Amino acid sequence: MWRDWALLAVVMVSGVLEWVVREDLPLPGLSVALAVGLAPLLLWRRTHPLAVVATVFGVVAVVDVGLIAADIPAIDAYTMLCFMLLPYSLFRWGSGREAVAGLAIILVPATLALFANWAGLAEAIGGVAFLMSAFALGLAVRSQHSARERRLEQVKSEERVLLARELHDTVAHHVSAIAVHAQAGRALAATSPSSPLEALEVIEVEASRTLAEMRAMVRVLRREAPVDYAPQPGVADLERLSRASPSGPRVEVRVSGDLTALPAAIDAAVFRIAQEAVTNALRHARNASLIDVRIAGDRSTVSLVIRDDGDPGPAHPAHEAGFGLTGMAERALLLGGACRAGPCPGRGWAVSATLPRQVPT
Repeated sequence: MWRDWALLAVVMVSGVLEWVVREDLPLPGLSVALAVGLAPLLLWRRTHPLAVVATVFGVVAVVDVGLIAADIPAIDAYTMLCFMLLPYSLFRWGSGREAVAGLAIILVPATLALFANWAGLAEAIGGVAFLMSAFALGLAVRSQHSARERRLEQVKSEERVLLARELHDTVAHHVSAIAVHAQAGRALAATSPSSPLEALEVIEVEASRTLAEMRAMVRVLRREAPVDYAPQPGVADLERLSRASPSGPRVEVRVSGDLTALPAAIDAAVFRIAQEAVTNALRHARNASLIDVRIAGDRSTVSLVIRDDGDPGPAHPAHEAGFGLTGMAERALLLGGACRAGPCPGRGWAVSATLPRQVPT
């Protein structure tokens, strides 16, 4: 990333400046050669943490052994402190085995430097604590990142299960309609010869819809979960969002286009995405006076745009890819659509989504 190149430039400039400015620098040529020569390896500290640690600290260990054998003062260049990023990187991006192997490699030059530059017990304890803090920080950041990744996966899984429940309700409705029409056609067959034909036509339509919903349910269902038969809100319930905040920003809901005969999964997704976006805006949009919800439908898609006029700034949770936005994006993706969130030009925040009118099979 650009930050890595900026870091590399700073390290190289610092090494040269230290060589020019410091008159007490022992072995200035060797110090600059080590700092500047090894600095490019910082670019690979994320992708190959163990290899970079082995190379840098291996070279430093060899140089320290040579200086100790020749009774020459050890290298004391401040620029070399940049390589303390490597213990952090090792525990942040390396595997468990790489961390153990890298720790053993790092301890060799660290021990040599400790005895070669012995300045008392306090200095030794401080150096060890500084090194251990780099290890601990890398491990802590890794743990925090892993916890966030697990939470994101949990949110996605919960969204899949909820969507599967809604699809289950739809399939159950279609199957019930098939059974009712079959019974009606059978009961009226004796008195109305055309009734069975009409019933078969309805059954054919309902069966086709059922198969499509079943395929979608099988595609998104990842694990067993108890089925919730409570009716799911949809486009018809969007007006309730305008009453979401009696004392906060005004919520305006505008619905246009053809939004009739939507599949239950699409119908519920429209409401839930709009609801989540409005909730986020009510909670986090600073100094907002209006939340504009626009839903439009055409022959093939349903589009949503939820926009607020809050102050720009990092306070909005969407800057950090909150879990609610992750759930909305996952739901839209599973249904064959897309959901995006980002700042508006000038001020405010917008969530936009596009959903197909038919559940993909």
